[in-house]
Amino acid sequence: MSLPTIAVTMGDPAGVGPEVIVKALADAEIGALASWIVLGDRGVLAAAEQLTGLKLPGARILEPHRPLPDGRGSVRNRPVGRAEVAAIREAVRLCLAGEAAAMVTAPVNKEAITRSGEHFTGHTELIAELCGVTEPRMMLASDRLRVIHVTTHVPLRQACNLDTASILRTIELGHEAMLRLGFPQPRIAVCGLNPHAGEHGLFGDEEGRLIVPAVEQARSLGIPCEGPLPPDTVFWKALRGDYDLVVALYHDQGHIPMKLVAFEHGVNLTLGLPIIRTSVDHGTAYDIAGKNLADPGSMKAALLLAVRMAAAP
Repeated sequence: MSLPTIAVTMGDPAGVGPEVIVKALADAEIGALASWIVLGDRGVLAAAEQLTGLKLPGARILEPHRPLPDGRGSVRNRPVGRAEVAAIREAVRLCLAGEAAAMVTAPVNKEAITRSGEHFTGHTELIAELCGVTEPRMMLASDRLRVIHVTTHVPLRQACNLDTASILRTIELGHEAMLRLGFPQPRIAVCGLNPHAGEHGLFGDEEGRLIVPAVEQARSLGIPCEGPLPPDTVFWKALRGDYDLVVALYHDQGHIPMKLVAFEHGVNLTLGLPIIRTSVDHGTAYDIAGKNLADPGSMKAALLLAVRMAAAP
């Protein structure tokens, strides 16, 4: 069988993205799993090789835009922001054109991108826009815990404006993803919005009005799910093995427990797209960038998941 082609974006040149990419792809087991295309500046990647003492064996490097990086001052360098977006755009184009089976993204700097003149709230939203998708979902995955979010990069007040259709769509996308990841009967738990999942209406009525109907409709579609469940205990139950996937209603409800248990090895997966996109579950980490201290665990996990999903029927 021929190897899948996977596109990997370098992310912010002043962050740890180049370093973790070099460290991950230098792993012989990972390097042998796919034909890798790294989208980013050759000079920055060469510096990462020198820093780590490792090489990018056999990886093809594409430079959609030369950023002229200025180290830790990347936020003030508009070409850097444009370069980060150019790499994402090209990776999406490769996937949509069938020239790549999946894309994997390293962390970017939202401020640098915004200052470059690009409207950018996050990878998920930009990639969805490029794919013509209006309702993407973010899923975080590790060996121990998997979480999908109804909303992500919006103000908390806006995230509380739930609707049954969005919750149901999230459950459906999570169920589809879990099947693709090899869970034949994924057990799904849906969080409540309010403390104690509303305590039967004592602390809010969103559970009864909006979440219960979504759970009931999902069950009618044959999706095994329960909820709304108290968020302060449902993640512990998932870690214990009671559930395979938790549906979180907003960003921090799902991100905090996920990063608590799998900060260095979690993977960010975008659902609802016509392409496969995975990412590291950490940021640019400027405090350790350039010091050869970055752990490539999350990048390795993201690369492995991309290969796994690309091979799935």
